[in-house]
Amino acid sequence: MPSTRSLVLIPSQLCTAAVWEHQIRTLSGAVGVSVANQRDSDSMDGLASRILEVAPPRFALAAHGMGGFVAFEMWRQAPARIERLALIGTLATPDSPAQIARREGYTKLVREGQFARVIEERVPILFSERSRANERLLAIARAMAESTGADAFLRQQSAIIGRPDSRPALATISCPTLVMLGDQDRITALSDAQAIAGAVPGARLEVVQDSGHMVPLEQPDQTTALLTAWLDR
Repeated sequence: MPSTRSLVLIPSQLCTAAVWEHQIRTLSGAVGVSVANQRDSDSMDGLASRILEVAPPRFALAAHGMGGFVAFEMWRQAPARIERLALIGTLATPDSPAQIARREGYTKLVREGQFARVIEERVPILFSERSRANERLLAIARAMAESTGADAFLRQQSAIIGRPDSRPALATISCPTLVMLGDQDRITALSDAQAIAGAVPGARLEVVQDSGHMVPLEQPDQTTALLTAWLDR
């Protein structure tokens, strides 16, 4: 049985609890699982503070994509409360000028009423080549994005653009840490995952085969197995 009693899951941008469906269903019998709200603030500081306000006193924290940016901020604010950390498809660096320009382009389209176009542009690049032919997975991604909504997406973009460089904090992370990445992730590079795992003392890196950025959805069994082993460490 896991020594950790509470697990907080943070979805990525335009994702909801549905991205964690398999993990919630499988792990809930062993730990208390909750899914964080990553929609209601336009800054990482605000998102982290709000999640910490409602989180258990001590908890394991698993985060996907943008959720990893929030997790780094939570560690800066309350390291003693985080028992262990799992980071899936995320990076510690701030946005480059090119990345900021791309996000500002998305923001402009959404403000012009073209949120649906943004969804359709983003969804295919989130998945591996094989998963892009899986209409069930694509439908889940579209439904999560539509449920998130345009206003929350704009807040998320603002928070992502304004996030700090998390690399200086990596060496201070003293809890058991798992870093995961899909081998076909087109959002996060292998070098990003390697940099995190190399800087966090004792961190373990797992590259999940046949998966793009949406590892918990594309490879749910393997994701859950890796998280279970991480909870048992």
